Formats: sequence, structure tokens, C-alpha cells
Amino acid sequence: MSSQAIDQFAARLPVSTRDSVSGSGALTTEKRVDILARDFENPDALRRLAGQIKQHTLDHLDQYLGQAVAAMRERGVVVHFASTGEEAKAIILGILQEKGARRVVKSKTMAAEEVHLNAHLEAAGIECVETDLGEFIVQIDGDTPSHIVRPIIHKNRREIARSFEAHGLGDYNDDPGTITRRARVHLRSKYMESDAGITGGNFISAESGRLVLVTNEGNARFSMAPNKLHIALVGIEKIVPRDRDLGVFLNLLARSATAQQLTVYTQFINGPRAKSQPSGPEEMHVVLMDNRRSEVLASNCREILRCIRCGACQNVCPVYRQASGHAYRAVYGGPIGAVLSPLLAGERFSELADLPKASSLCGACNEVCPVDIPIPDLLLRLRNRAKEEKVKSPGAIPMEPFGMLASSPKLWRAAMKTSKVMNHLPTASLPVKPLQEWLKLRTLPRWEGGEFRKWMKERGKG
Repeated sequence: MSSQAIDQFAARLPVSTRDSVSGSGALTTEKRVDILARDFENPDALRRLAGQIKQHTLDHLDQYLGQAVAAMRERGVVVHFASTGEEAKAIILGILQEKGARRVVKSKTMAAEEVHLNAHLEAAGIECVETDLGEFIVQIDGDTPSHIVRPIIHKNRREIARSFEAHGLGDYNDDPGTITRRARVHLRSKYMESDAGITGGNFISAESGRLVLVTNEGNARFSMAPNKLHIALVGIEKIVPRDRDLGVFLNLLARSATAQQLTVYTQFINGPRAKSQPSGPEEMHVVLMDNRRSEVLASNCREILRCIRCGACQNVCPVYRQASGHAYRAVYGGPIGAVLSPLLAGERFSELADLPKASSLCGACNEVCPVDIPIPDLLLRLRNRAKEEKVKSPGAIPMEPFGMLASSPKLWRAAMKTSKVMNHLPTASLPVKPLQEWLKLRTLPRWEGGEFRKWMKERGKG
């Protein structure tokens, strides 16, 4: 049953926002199905293979982390370990201050969003400019991303045009091409003036130590090319065993995220610039961040760490389509966020324990997941954890009475016989206050059941 907070958030959303989120999600989901069916004889077999590879990696993460670190260091990469988000921010700030960097350009990275890196750097007097178009718009608006892949899925071009006008990026013009050109001109100077580039990392090969970055705008390349310093913030779960495994994940990632055969810019970064290369960072740092991932790995929801951040589960989810990512009150929204956000909250689990209830358990998220994460099962496990820890969800309808009813054959039969009276009762008169609150946002369907036992009994006579 959906949480009341998300219901209320969805009810307050402007129609234009709901249309933007729902329309974009539905279109991408449809295209994803088409391109996978066109390109692969058995897409589900590929998804299962990807899930098995990721699960194998997680089951032996200590081994593959050690292998990846050794390979990166052999290529000249300086590797750091951050146990917490605060430690990751301190490491990155320390590197920048040591090098005298005052202006930073940043490629899209959910790990940085997770720890609120921008605010930390800006508080220390370092300019940090987002270079992904969606993230740039979020930044100038003082907003936060509402989707893993499409940070501004909740905005339309008219809103973006007004933002650009308000921030001196040109007169009002909602033509997408014009908006893009204006952003390109503005960001080009930021690239050239910057002292360092910060990126995330989609994958790291334990075999070779290569860092893999995928973008559709080339901004990660621009962030690195003019700078002597490159810092990558990467979650420890992003390791894959071998280079050949990347073929599986890259084929699935773009098709699942944006219904493309391959992301436009796919970079395999071997380390800092070699002597034979004309440009690129002379120094490369990789910050491997835990930030409670080890705790998740030790839990009964460890499969969530397979996630490759494609956003397919968000696109297909009927709850997310109506509520958008901001309803989830955390960096990660939708089905992935309903599992991951409470887990990453640690001792603040109770604050987000209602998120696993924001699901119809329809299973669509599992069906589209490129690494076959059993998200509905994980949602149920977290619901059970909340119950065991006696976490109360505001506005939730007590389910104990239903449990008693459903477990007693006599009570159930009696309820089925009398339930049609519900069609004649005004819902406002129902005595359960949480149910009244729930019904403010819903309409009960007409009761049509209660005839199965009678039908079965008569059929048995024949």
C-alpha cells in the first residue's frame, strides 16, 4: 500500500509535471522493449547473465576490489578508500586544496549527489559547475535531480527556457536546440577555465583497472581534456571482474536507460595521460566509496547492489510516474530508491521505512531490470524489517484486522456475504480514520465479488 506522504506529494504535483514524468517514462519503456527484442534473440537470458555476473562480483567483492586497486595503481592511478560520505568529501576537498584548484567542472555522478559533494566544495570556496545539461539546469535552479538518468524529467522546455532567461543565458526561447547551444557556449568557457575535473564511474574492470564512463553529451571528456587533475568518485559496487564482462553491461545499460544501442560517448580510461598523448590529466585519483554499502552487502537485500543506475525501473513504475523522484525524499527515487535509500540511511532507517510501501508490487521493475534485481522481494523484506523494528508509517491503514479476517475461513465467508453492503455506504462514514485519509486520494471500485464459493459449489454438483 502506498505511503501517505508520496500520495499527498503526487496529488499536489502540477499536471504538467506529472505529464512530463509519465510520458517520458512510458515512451522510454516502450522503446526499450522494442530495441531489446530487435537486437537480441533472448533478452531475458542476457539480463539473467548480467545479474549472475554482478552477484558473483558482490559475493567476492573483497577479492575483486583488491585486484582492481592493484591494476589501477599499476597504471599510475592514486586510489583512496572512503568509509563514509563525509570521508569521501574530505578526501576530494583535500586533493583539490593541495593542488590549489579553485574551479572545478563536474560530470554527472549519482555518487556525488548521494553525499552532496557540490555544497561541500562550494562551502570551502571552490566553484563546482555541473556540465551535464540536466544537472546544470538542476544546479542553476537550486533544484535536485528527480531521476537517475534524466535529472530534469520533471521539467518541460518552457520551464527550462524561463530558468535560462532568469540566469542571464539569453532571452526566453523554448526551442530545445537553442537551449542546448546556449548551455554549450556557457559551459565551454567553464571547461577552459577549470583547474580540475570530477567524474563518477559506471564500471571499473578488476582485470585491467580501466574506469568506464558513459555519457551522451561528451561532457566527461571535456571535463578531463583541459585539466591536469581528474578525480573519480565511485561506489565500491561498480567493480566487474573482466574487460569482456563490460560487453554484457554496456549492451544492456544504454538500451535500458535511453533505448540506445550504445551510449554516444563510451570512455575506457586507463589512467593519467601517457607521454604519447597530446592532452589529458597528468594526475588521476579514484575515490572508492563505501558509505554503508558494506552494511547493505551483509543484509538480506544485498542484490540491490547489482544496480547499474539505468533508471529503467523508474520509467516503468506506475507509482514513480505519478509521483516523480522528489516524492521519495532521498537522492534515489522510484523502485531502486525505495530499496536503496532506506538501506543507505543507516540509523535513520525509520525516516524512510515507508518508501518500500510506495509500490503496487506489480513486478514490472524486476521485469525491466538489466541485472535482474528481484526488487519486489526486497521491498517485502524491508516492509518486514520495518514491522520487526516496530516502525509506524504515518497514515498507513492497520493491516492486523485484515490479517485476522483473512486467516479465519468462517470470518472470511461471512465478510464475503455481507461485503456488497459497501456499495451502498458513503465512504466518509467509514469509522477507521487512516482509511478515511487514504480514501481522500482514491475511489473504491464497485464491489463485484463474493460469488466464487457459490459458483464452485454448484459446479461440484454437476
